[in-house]
Amino acid sequence: MATKILVVDDEPRFIRLVQANLVTEGYEVTQANDGQQAVDAVVDENPDLVLLDVMMPILDGFQACERIREFSNVPIIMLTAKGEEIHRVRGLDLGADDYIVKPFSASELLARVRAVLRRAQAFEQVAGESEFRHGDLTIDFARAEVKVDENTVFLSATEYRLLLQFAHNVGQTLSAEELLSNVWGPEYSDDKEILWVCISRLRQKLEENPKKPTHIVTRSGMGYTMPLQES
Repeated sequence: MATKILVVDDEPRFIRLVQANLVTEGYEVTQANDGQQAVDAVVDENPDLVLLDVMMPILDGFQACERIREFSNVPIIMLTAKGEEIHRVRGLDLGADDYIVKPFSASELLARVRAVLRRAQAFEQVAGESEFRHGDLTIDFARAEVKVDENTVFLSATEYRLLLQFAHNVGQTLSAEELLSNVWGPEYSDDKEILWVCISRLRQKLEENPKKPTHIVTRSGMGYTMPLQES
């Protein structure tokens, strides 16, 4: 079955252009013309990936992303205008997995789509043990389920993949470049903004006090670590 991609934009010509490039690569493409249609399409059509423009009527891309994240971990790539860094940060902060700056080439679009889909396919990666514990944090690898104090925490596929990097390397300090390469792909090794936002989101969801984290700790000038716990 072909991978289904939902393209959301209020410009029909842009959708046709993106659709032509994706279909050529064997993807199935559906479309929506505003943010509300995007939310409804995720519910009704269960796409494998969403390409979501920021500037749209009814619900803009940010509002649509936030709504989608209330019930789905479908990978989302935000489409942002050139130079609008605040839009990129806001999209990532709301749970988007990546962004592409308009205008972009067909090769850049396809590379980003492949990278995000590759990460999503590893969402339910299973480690040697069936369960991992770190203080009040529990990861059930078989179910790809995360709990804090026995309360289920909803993570996006990218957030889960990032958390696994720490769970699989407890006590080790992981550099930003290493995390970016392992979670997003080698082509993202310099894109630290994505990592900063994702770590911030994880801390908000996992830490009792995000400003004094115990699960994901910054090692100044070195990277990040999940500290070993005293026995």
